[in-house]
Amino acid sequence: MLGINYSTVIDPFLRGVRRFIPEFGGIKPGERVLDVCSGSGAQVGEYRRRGILGFGLDLSPDMLSLSRRLYDPAPPAASYFTEADARHLPFTDASFDYTSTTLALHDKPAQTRMEILAEMKRVVKPEGYILIADYTCPLPASFPGWVIRTIERIAGDDHYRNFRHYLKNGGVPALLEKLDIKTEDTQSISYGLLTVTKAKIS
Repeated sequence: MLGINYSTVIDPFLRGVRRFIPEFGGIKPGERVLDVCSGSGAQVGEYRRRGILGFGLDLSPDMLSLSRRLYDPAPPAASYFTEADARHLPFTDASFDYTSTTLALHDKPAQTRMEILAEMKRVVKPEGYILIADYTCPLPASFPGWVIRTIERIAGDDHYRNFRHYLKNGGVPALLEKLDIKTEDTQSISYGLLTVTKAKIS
């Protein structure tokens, strides 16, 4: 049920974001990209549609089943999608030109956010990039901002606690600074609710 709700409710809202990310990132056909916490697989599907070698990773078997059904015609042994913990990516160092993640940091505990980003950094080649789309910090004091805060509260106590910690502690810019990852460019989208960040790995 979660997978069905995600693909029918969340993905349509993010459709424009999915298209924007590879354009903003400057990802070229043939480059390798790992989408971390890939959910329904929609971002990987967008990469593949553009000739980009997109791969997805998620811990949820239900979401991976949905991903494979919607976006991956290959048999499981050759799947674009991997079941694994984002804190421990099952890939060697410098395996990808890019890593990306969308709305997958704000809901995690502080230490988990750091561990995920550290792993995303590890598997990117030197001079490669991390692309992150997550809530703008601070969120705009607008009706859309109020809607997001309400949705995050409804999502549950732990989720909302992590969301508040994320905003209070500076969001994505603060996380990247702690890991000594240099931000190259940012773009506010979706009525200012989301910021897409492009960070370069030296």
